[in-house]
Amino acid sequence: MDKLAAMRAFVAIADQGSLTAAAESLGKSGPTMVRTLAALEAELGARLMRRTTRRLALTQEGRDYLTRCRRILLDVAEAEAAITGGEGQEPAGDLRVTAPVAFGHRHVAPILARFARQHSKLRVDLLLLDRIVDLLKEDVDLAVRIGVLPDSAMIAARVGEMRRVVVASPDCLERLGTPTTPAVLTDRPCIRFRGGDAGVSWRFRDPERERDTTILIAGPFETNHALAAVEACSAGLGFGQFLAYQVAPWLREGRLEIVLEPFEVAAAPVSLVYTDARLMTSRLRVCVDFLRDALRDELDSLKDGMSG
Repeated sequence: MDKLAAMRAFVAIADQGSLTAAAESLGKSGPTMVRTLAALEAELGARLMRRTTRRLALTQEGRDYLTRCRRILLDVAEAEAAITGGEGQEPAGDLRVTAPVAFGHRHVAPILARFARQHSKLRVDLLLLDRIVDLLKEDVDLAVRIGVLPDSAMIAARVGEMRRVVVASPDCLERLGTPTTPAVLTDRPCIRFRGGDAGVSWRFRDPERERDTTILIAGPFETNHALAAVEACSAGLGFGQFLAYQVAPWLREGRLEIVLEPFEVAAAPVSLVYTDARLMTSRLRVCVDFLRDALRDELDSLKDGMSG
């Protein structure tokens, strides 16, 4: 079986919605299309479409296979274009990008919207998830990640860094005083945010011993949502520890203030992560370049706007 030809036939059937229309678009006969689809399903050992007298409907396996077929066929077209002098072609196809929810909403989504507007032949799918996505298993092209990355076969392009800061409202500082060392927080009300690295213990840098240390914290409010934790801090319920982007608007408005700055741990790297398991497509390369430059500007602006 010519697997690429079978994939093209399957995609045409899915796009046209009928065997007859797909056959006409490819210049094939109806019986040829029927045999091609049947042979493809037999080789895969899975039903790709449910056929009735009136219509064709993709199965779940068919929908998954269709996504991968489109990617493969686009990659083949790009490889052929590179050989035949089509390197300057406008990138086309699907791109799936993932980022943390709040950071993605505030910083990544606007950048990708501009990117999609400049490249009308691309379809960008942004997945905002507060978990580590397996790029290969979940068919994702690119991830924006904050934090130290584990060793892997992935490529990581560092675009900046993110501070982890302790904040409190002016009212809280007036009532409880400004802490001069992290140890003071063991006797102060603290907001527990279960969604981050900081939970019941917070990390700090001991400048004298030049090593990180942790302290246990407790307080009147606990949540699994960063925004809720920030609002609790802004309301004066206690101290909170967050990544800088999570509290940047509150800092600019004077509703929160940074404390214990000399004891902050090293800033976390912000990286673009993608797999090198296959040749990098032109659409991914263009996206990485665009996102890298724009995110660097965003992170520089965020750094300039921080005070404490």
